[in-house]
Amino acid sequence: MAEQTVADSNDAAGRPVGRRIVLGMLGLGVLGVAFGDHLQSIESAFLRPLEERDPTGLSALIPAGDTFRFYSITGDEPERTSSDYQLTVDGLVDRPATLSLDDLNAMPQTTMIKDFQCVTGWRVPQVHWSGVALPDLLDHVGVQKGATALQFTSFDGAYTESLTLEQARRRDVLVATQMLGGAVSRAHGGPVRLYVAPMYGYKSCKWLGGIKVTSRVTPGFWEQNGYDVDAWVGKSNGRGDAPTS
Repeated sequence: MAEQTVADSNDAAGRPVGRRIVLGMLGLGVLGVAFGDHLQSIESAFLRPLEERDPTGLSALIPAGDTFRFYSITGDEPERTSSDYQLTVDGLVDRPATLSLDDLNAMPQTTMIKDFQCVTGWRVPQVHWSGVALPDLLDHVGVQKGATALQFTSFDGAYTESLTLEQARRRDVLVATQMLGGAVSRAHGGPVRLYVAPMYGYKSCKWLGGIKVTSRVTPGFWEQNGYDVDAWVGKSNGRGDAPTS
């Protein structure tokens, strides 16, 4: 089983993501400082439910700092074991496949050490990732003429994401089976999740259950709610050391 390592470089362009939503949330934080207990009813009615279902971290008024925050749009964490997990790859491909975790582990493995960046600003640096590089998986099934995009679905039954075919061909886009020195945990979106290193975290679909190769981009869950489809991490997040490659 071959293993490759992806090195860091700097070529992704930064774009602002969900600006109005982020500014609105930060505004609530400022009001909280000014009015204290008077905003508790607003927090109960708005912020807490949002945090329970928000996988992007928009409900976090203060960045967590070098630690992951966990979110689910369904308010739950779906479960698949290593023995019953399946990843369906279909659409405009020559060889549609249903892959088990063992199948993925038997394919050439790619490792990388990359940051995980949330759209709201919190960030976990130097995370160890391992799995199948998405370009290798695409070569395994064979991409047909006319394909221009990929749609990803979560086995939570609700979350979706998208990439263009060009983006999906990057070596720093991973079908991740390992992170932080072990198997991807249920809370982190395991046993298999997508990791899109040069983009904000909402592009890295947790609980990955399906990949469909398509003729056009279908905006994902958060893009349908106003977020950027092309979610490059860059100067728009206020950091000069943003994780890009």
